[in-house]
Amino acid sequence: MSTKKATKSKSAKSPKSAASKKSKTPAKPSARAKAVEVQQPASTAGTCPKGGDHEWAEENEENFCSKCKEPKAGKPAKIKRSIAARPVGEKKVSAIDAAAKLLGDVGTPMNCIEMIEAMASKGLWESPGGKTPHATLYSAIIREIGLKGQASRFVKSERGRFTIKA
Repeated sequence: MSTKKATKSKSAKSPKSAASKKSKTPAKPSARAKAVEVQQPASTAGTCPKGGDHEWAEENEENFCSKCKEPKAGKPAKIKRSIAARPVGEKKVSAIDAAAKLLGDVGTPMNCIEMIEAMASKGLWESPGGKTPHATLYSAIIREIGLKGQASRFVKSERGRFTIKA
């Protein structure tokens, strides 16, 4: 009988000890609090956070401090985009537009994986590096069918397959 009492007392103490251990652990500071501590105060117009006055330099028609890379206050920094790959008047074809053109040429129902592969092989459209372009195309086609209804370019012929409206 004494063994039963001993096992009961041990099991009764274990939940209490676990609860007391939880209360002794210190609370961790939140990530937001850490971010606030790391922020540096904003610099005034004449002083550089790296020390001394700003040393303005000009590169590609942009004025900035050579120490801290802060843009000059009077002129906002410009971001130039490279559009040398496309001619000026030509727009980039979207995946859904390329799919409509492909389905019009082929004339048979296709699923989105087949459409992506065929568009890439014919040079109509190429994925910019996404992991699931077929899922994005499927979503765009379903969205167009739902929003435009009878005016949609696509028709769902069977599960997962689409064709162009005649």
